[in-house]
Amino acid sequence: MSYPANGQSIIIKGLVVDDNTGDPLAFANVILMDPIDSSMVKGGMTDIQGKFNLSSDPGKFIFRIRFVGFKPYEKAITLETVPEKDLGEIRLLSTETDLDEVLVEEVASMFESDIDKRRYNVENSIVAEGATASELLATLPSIQVDEEGSITMRGSGNVLIYINGRPSNLSGENTEAILSQFPVNSIKAVELITNPSSRYDASGVGGIINIILKKNERNGFNGQTNVSIGTRDKYAGGLVLNYGIEKVNFFSSYNYQNRKRFRKAEGKRVSNILGASPILDQDAYNEEVEISHLVRGGADFHLSGNSQFGIFAQGNFNQEDEEETLNQRSLNSQEVLDSLYVRESTEDESGDHFEIGLTYNLEMDTLGQSMYASVSYAKDGRSQVDDFIQYFFSENRMEVPGKRLLQVNDRPRDSELYIFQLDYEKPFSDTGTLEAGLKGTLGNWGRSQEFFQGDETSDFVLVRNDTISDQYEFHEDVYAAYLIYKNIWGKMGYQLGLRGEYTETLGVLKSQEERVANSYFNLFPSIYFIYTFRKEEELNLNFSRRISRPGIWHLAPLYYVSDWLNVRRGNPYLQPEFTNSYEIGYMKGWEKWLLNATIYHRNSTDIISRITRLYDNNVTIQTRENINSRNSTGLELVNQFQFTNWFDATLTGNLFYSQVKGENIQEGFNNSSMSWTVSLLSNMSIPEILTVQIQGNYRGPIILPQGEIKPFWGLNVGLKREFFNKKGVVSLNVSDVFNKRIFRIKTEDPRFTQNRVYNRETRIGTLSFSYRFGGFKEKRNERRRDQGGDELGDF
Repeated sequence: MSYPANGQSIIIKGLVVDDNTGDPLAFANVILMDPIDSSMVKGGMTDIQGKFNLSSDPGKFIFRIRFVGFKPYEKAITLETVPEKDLGEIRLLSTETDLDEVLVEEVASMFESDIDKRRYNVENSIVAEGATASELLATLPSIQVDEEGSITMRGSGNVLIYINGRPSNLSGENTEAILSQFPVNSIKAVELITNPSSRYDASGVGGIINIILKKNERNGFNGQTNVSIGTRDKYAGGLVLNYGIEKVNFFSSYNYQNRKRFRKAEGKRVSNILGASPILDQDAYNEEVEISHLVRGGADFHLSGNSQFGIFAQGNFNQEDEEETLNQRSLNSQEVLDSLYVRESTEDESGDHFEIGLTYNLEMDTLGQSMYASVSYAKDGRSQVDDFIQYFFSENRMEVPGKRLLQVNDRPRDSELYIFQLDYEKPFSDTGTLEAGLKGTLGNWGRSQEFFQGDETSDFVLVRNDTISDQYEFHEDVYAAYLIYKNIWGKMGYQLGLRGEYTETLGVLKSQEERVANSYFNLFPSIYFIYTFRKEEELNLNFSRRISRPGIWHLAPLYYVSDWLNVRRGNPYLQPEFTNSYEIGYMKGWEKWLLNATIYHRNSTDIISRITRLYDNNVTIQTRENINSRNSTGLELVNQFQFTNWFDATLTGNLFYSQVKGENIQEGFNNSSMSWTVSLLSNMSIPEILTVQIQGNYRGPIILPQGEIKPFWGLNVGLKREFFNKKGVVSLNVSDVFNKRIFRIKTEDPRFTQNRVYNRETRIGTLSFSYRFGGFKEKRNERRRDQGGDELGDF
């Protein structure tokens, strides 16, 4: 964020970078002071590229730069009657000594806090080595992952997931299925954007999680390789290669994973359905093996002048085999067996995903006027065949003759996604900075299933079930434009933004030739204010309005019948939900403690919520419906402690009150509760021996219109040792050491009460090895929006 000062103009400009890495330092405080009393004359901050641009009257001044974790920079300067004074590249030194260099690099690069986001550089995450992106997110503060892989941030769902700054059309039953295709070793950093500005897509009521994949940019030939092995047959490996010369940088990577996991589930439902046993008691055991390949590559070309052209491509290829045994016991009121059926299933799934894109950056003048353009195309195709065989038993546990069932469900799916983007930025020497942009996101999704069934009476001849077999197509086009103005007035900075989005959707169910069309235009304002009291102390207030559009898995009205008595089905008539989000934040730094406190409130309407209904045939159907509203108010505290030169910790606490109102669906569908989350991440370094990392979190209850998700907690521990002049690393970690990350959900309704337990394999030990080679220096160029958005823009 760069704020030119008001007044007569002698332009002072320059670039601030990290002396150790050469990376630009965004949001460094830039101050021009009176040499007599050290009072501030002009002030501002560096922008995302590390540049600053101030203006002042002629005279003698003290020029100062301050940034958390770095030594202050001061220089006496004299401004004469010339148009501008270029201070060039200014390199800031780390505040730590060489003795503790390993620890300090890890601490500084693991967690960074900006005005509207937090960035976790997970390359140094020991506890997540060998895991997937979904398992990695579960270790980060403010994030929780439930039993279906759904992600919440600060207790709010409907979080928008970006891969390299772009939405993904990867197919999956849930978010976890998508994220499992990205191993941790392919990920460089994760950004949590809690209250996005108008620059970002308005989607994502709970905020945006941007997963940045690895891409080196160094002169010469260099790279990194890694391998890992985990308990119960979990293997992963990867290679990142880079070749950079003066005008061209080539990058490529390959990641492989072969992981076997199990899942246990239990359920008990008590109901009052006439003609049916009052108690349904279930248990299931599932094993899956997933093999995936992730291939990425591209090049950046530095053209004549201040322009750059980039091209990138990515391919995901995966194969998954799954086996499950489900036992369904019907019990009478004395919990004595009435009947039993056993359902055995196998799943064979394979998928290919391909994405390609072009980017163009242009620095139009020396004052910071710039343009960015990108276009990308992604195509995804999946095949999945489920085979079921079902056995029926009497109360004496004897198989009932003639009732055995054989079922086959063929469920292919495909999608395409086009994204076009144009951004423009123009600084004004006296009035601030103006940003504008256009974006188009055009998507097509297809889901279908062909369900066949046979029994003993027909010699298991498979017959198509026309009720369950169907095809659904969904089209969604979103056209957006935004305008942002930012400036500074004294100690206060502000940013005003407005985004407009026009949406067209069309859903078509083939069996009924039913077409559900919807179109709407919405405005999404965002307002940010920042007041700097003094060095390392500031207050910020912000507001944004956001939308959550229903996705294909919530809309597709296809019956998912893995469990014959607990069925899932989409709702094609869902409407988007809207949220007004308010935040007040305070940040203050001391010598060994950095406090970041945020009070937030979210008011959401037309909430897309999970609703379960029990029918007279003793079958529950779970779907999504729009309920009236949800209000969430909370306090989040992020504390970074540097206790000693060898021990640091980040402690995050979130206390929030939630209230849902769903009486538009059914009387009594109101609920409220107080909940909380606590997360701890600590690093302990024994110089020249090893580094120990401990991460743990606790999540309190999460309310639903029909019940709640019960609390759970977990603890992860990791050890790391460097060798070969710090180019090689060996690490050992154990996730969920006490095996406590178990999901429990209670659903209450006038017709039934249901308790379900999901126990995935979460206690996993992993041994990993990585090695960096090449050793060339990083380029001293500026940070850009690479590959269509590897680095999302800042406030």
